[in-house]
Amino acid sequence: MQLVCLDLEGVLVPEIWIEFAERTGIPELRRTTREEPNYDTLMKYRLDLLKQHKLGLPDIQKVISEMGPEPGAKDFLDALRQDFQVIILSDTFYEFAMPLMQQLGMPTLFCHKLEANAEGFLVNYHLRMANQKKEAVQRFKEINFKVIAAGDSYNDTAMLQEAHAGILFRAPDNVIAEFPQFPVEREYSGLMAQIRAASARI
Repeated sequence: MQLVCLDLEGVLVPEIWIEFAERTGIPELRRTTREEPNYDTLMKYRLDLLKQHKLGLPDIQKVISEMGPEPGAKDFLDALRQDFQVIILSDTFYEFAMPLMQQLGMPTLFCHKLEANAEGFLVNYHLRMANQKKEAVQRFKEINFKVIAAGDSYNDTAMLQEAHAGILFRAPDNVIAEFPQFPVEREYSGLMAQIRAASARI
């Protein structure tokens, strides 16, 4: 039995924080795991910025509700799910992701949770577990799944290395240069072809 694990942001949907930065005019919020590999450092930086600008969860959710998947993402995912079990492994948060999941047909999503105070301001985040993408792939392998994984950022590379086959999708040049062992695709048709080729190989 084979399983495909996909990252969410940058693969199926736009980077939520980048979109939020554009709409709020706070360029510092454009920083993502593409630039800052340490997720805890990145999230503390983000929460501090939101506090400084007095922006809460309702503000972020309003932006997300107006976003949609990347063009072609739902068709790609629908086609992929015809032939494979698919799980989305993301370092986003359920509070952010659910409007986008509805637009993608509610695929299974493993991610994290946010904590807001009574006024709606974010005060903390709770990781389901450290290195959850890699850990999930390890557990899938333990129950005899052959895993194919695709992602775009530093925080995906441990998952790609752990999987039987890893693919970089629309990754920035610095990630591609640092992880030359993974094939690189830019279009959903190419990603589908890579997944099918890996399926035949593993």
